[in-house]
Amino acid sequence: MTALDRPHPPRRRARTAAAFCVGALATTMIFGGAVGTAAADTVVETIAVDNYPSALAITPDGAHAYVVNITGDTVSAIDIDPESPTVNTVTATIPVGESPTWVAITPDGSRAYVTNQWGHSVSVIDTDPTSPTLNTFTTTIPVIDNPLGIAVAPDGRHAYVANYKVNWGGNTVSAIDIDPTSPTLNTVTTIPVGWGPSMVAVTPDSSHVYVTNNADHTVSVIDADPTSPTVNTVTSTISVGGNPGMVALTPDGSRGYIADYDSGTVSIIDTDPTSPTVNTVTSTIPVGGNPGMVALTPDGSRAYVANQATVSIIDTDPTSPTVNTVTSTIPVGASPHAVAITPDGSHAYVTNTWDRSVSVIRIEQAATVTGNPPAGVLGQPYGTYAFTVAGRPGPVTVTTTGTLPDGLTLTDSGVLSGIPTKAGSFTFTVTASNSVGDSDPLSVTVEVTDTTPPTSTGSLSVLGPIFGS
Repeated sequence: MTALDRPHPPRRRARTAAAFCVGALATTMIFGGAVGTAAADTVVETIAVDNYPSALAITPDGAHAYVVNITGDTVSAIDIDPESPTVNTVTATIPVGESPTWVAITPDGSRAYVTNQWGHSVSVIDTDPTSPTLNTFTTTIPVIDNPLGIAVAPDGRHAYVANYKVNWGGNTVSAIDIDPTSPTLNTVTTIPVGWGPSMVAVTPDSSHVYVTNNADHTVSVIDADPTSPTVNTVTSTISVGGNPGMVALTPDGSRGYIADYDSGTVSIIDTDPTSPTVNTVTSTIPVGGNPGMVALTPDGSRAYVANQATVSIIDTDPTSPTVNTVTSTIPVGASPHAVAITPDGSHAYVTNTWDRSVSVIRIEQAATVTGNPPAGVLGQPYGTYAFTVAGRPGPVTVTTTGTLPDGLTLTDSGVLSGIPTKAGSFTFTVTASNSVGDSDPLSVTVEVTDTTPPTSTGSLSVLGPIFGS
């Protein structure tokens, strides 16, 4: 058996049964429109934290990141709100249990759950910005020895903890009731899984839990549906690459991405319950050396993989011609370990274990434009119609070719307005551009109708009475 050999804290190396694996949850945000192929993500800042940072998670509002520092036995709270005067600074250092390894945040952003590998427990931190006990440790929940990964179900009812304990034959997942309204709050149900469970992820509908078992190179699928007769049992076991670490699920729940540490690959699992190939590996992608952690953008179009010295970006958009290939590699700090992505998809945060730092990557995106303007009426104010324009970094500039309706103008921000002065059908194209790339041209047709009533002629008005009309 080969345990996942990510770098261990020097003072605890001899005691470590398995290295830690990390990942991130994210909310869904989908950008529409045709997207150019260019991308050039950039490290824009480095944040100093406590000793040996491993995992991190970002609050659902995108205002804070919580970073687990293993040898410091602390969690660093970082202000990442771009509108804040203290953006990307550590605002609190929170003591937790011994050798904290992984962190997950509840869907409402009110609590963070931290696994303490050598404390054999889970610490609960108050992360509610309105609370008088914000950023303080509130509760400890005992679990099985050597808890590593943890994930909170999207419905906010349970947290699932991978209990490694491979040398003692434990190999379980703890399901913790975290519903504040539940009479069994903070009670634990123990579920047997594969050998050496390390990381967990919960499907968007909270019905299944995927657990990587790095000692037997498999993924266990747990039925988490409380109405199911097989609830809290393993219903499927999937063979993947060597020493699997992080598992990340797409926002639509159709695919899972597994970092295979020993194989230097990412395995893709079909997780769509309606698919004939559900819970099978459909593709394997070579990445950098020793990938341990992977995180997906909120729109599901890219995966960010922390390798031994870099972060690889995989195109995960099923409609893209470069799907399931590494499109770029980003140098970060020494020994990058975990990746978390902001809910708006604008930045990726990467822990660098040996640098005691977090790298901030600006996620760049070629410009996009979508829209379907309404028809106009001759001589009447058209109002304003704004095309939907996106792209990072800004500014995004909109240009047009073809024939706009007479009397209408299109601004460089994508706003169509004016008073039509000619009836007819007008076709033109709209393109959005930024420093990363251009959108595909969007073809637009605007109809301008003439509702002016016809003018009566003098001769017909005179002849009408004669012919009795």
